[in-house]
Amino acid sequence: MKWQGRRGSTNVEDRRGSGGGGGKLIGGGISGIVIVVIVTLLSGGNFGDIMGNLTSTGTSANAPYEQTAQEKELSEFVSVVLADTEEVWTGIFREEGKTYQDPTLVLYSGSVESACGTASSAVGPFYCPGDAKLYIDLSFYDELQQQFNAPGDFAMAYVIAHEVGHHVQTLLGASEQLNSLRQSLSETEFNKVQVRFELQADYYAGVWANHAQGMNLLEEGDLEEALTAASAVGDDTIQKRAQGYVVPDSFTHGTSEQRKRWFYKGFNSGTIEGGDTFNAAEL
Repeated sequence: MKWQGRRGSTNVEDRRGSGGGGGKLIGGGISGIVIVVIVTLLSGGNFGDIMGNLTSTGTSANAPYEQTAQEKELSEFVSVVLADTEEVWTGIFREEGKTYQDPTLVLYSGSVESACGTASSAVGPFYCPGDAKLYIDLSFYDELQQQFNAPGDFAMAYVIAHEVGHHVQTLLGASEQLNSLRQSLSETEFNKVQVRFELQADYYAGVWANHAQGMNLLEEGDLEEALTAASAVGDDTIQKRAQGYVVPDSFTHGTSEQRKRWFYKGFNSGTIEGGDTFNAAEL
């Protein structure tokens, strides 16, 4: 992806080295609901898996953080990608007669406190609708390459675009829609709805990628990097790697094939239309 020397976003908050801090889960976050939208790319599991990586109390002393050269480059990269998503979604929302509100991207190391609770980096990148912020530990980039075999800068761009997709869902009301179903459905039925929710975020990531291509930002192999990343974080792929078998009723993000297909569908479309996964007859 062509990103060096381009404008970065001003909506980046660097909390690296500050620790997670303490506090209780705040209403509107995950207390009693799954709409933490931490529904993280890595988890691929159920709500219990996510909650196991969240705590409501704890303390951590502040410490100076010295970033490596690689981390400096990565922090600049994610800032540029965020700026690109701001430009793209502002334009799309304007065409729809709506106003896009920029999210904030929080860089952290180890653990972080959000309006959705305190999360460790084991949760992976996540979006919290309670404070409209994306959270990412840049060490995830190494995990993406080494553990998920999904190298390349555009693989990381896909991850960021997916979390921004959750922000778009919040602005358009889909997050609230998911939240309203939490108490009325069984875990198995709710998982099915959550899969549709995640696939819509993949579709929106594809929409952004379409516009990035239109801005002449993509390089040879970028699209393949994103598709590889989408496939690598499919529920079936993660479960097979972790336990040797799959449990479809526990899927919360979609299969590798579904995630690739909905991202690619958004990439081909470039518009919000066509991304209604909630009413799609086939995923």
